[in-house]
Amino acid sequence: MGRLFHDKWPWRRDAEGRTALEVIPARLRWALGLALILFAGAGMAIWSVDHDPARWHADPLASERTGRPNDHLVAPEGLAAAPVDAVFAPVFPPAAESPAALIAQLHRVAMAEPRVTVVAGSPEALHVTYVQRSAVFGFPDYISVRAVPVGGGAGLALWSRARFGYSDMGVNAARVSRWLGALGVRGAN
Repeated sequence: MGRLFHDKWPWRRDAEGRTALEVIPARLRWALGLALILFAGAGMAIWSVDHDPARWHADPLASERTGRPNDHLVAPEGLAAAPVDAVFAPVFPPAAESPAALIAQLHRVAMAEPRVTVVAGSPEALHVTYVQRSAVFGFPDYISVRAVPVGGGAGLALWSRARFGYSDMGVNAARVSRWLGALGVRGAN
């Protein structure tokens, strides 16, 4: 039993009698070990961040944007305090949806996505904030949604933003387009 792994890679000896681990210089082994520890620590820190509702449950119509390219805001024309990114207006005619029905439908779309949880709010309150984590590293993105009555119909304001980093490579814009596209908004896909 003790000889089970002796013929495998790290324990196999070369012609000079050294194992593979002994061939790697000591400083490089220390650097690799330290890098592994730091990488694991950063991963644990990212996954353990709290989602403080006081900070992240923001009203997409009244909040100030970050000014960085890692957020995306869509709102009915003229209702948002900050400049919007959308070239289309997510307003639904009165025959189609009430604000309550519209946000309930969007809530089903959001909760069907992977790694999405509710941070605060509810569809009944017409204001919900979700967090969706990235697949590989678990970076959190916050998506605040508010349904409002607009011209006898219903409208949605969505603000998707990254918690970490400067750029999101279009992830937040793609998410907003995907969620609105699932509701049938033209130009959202």
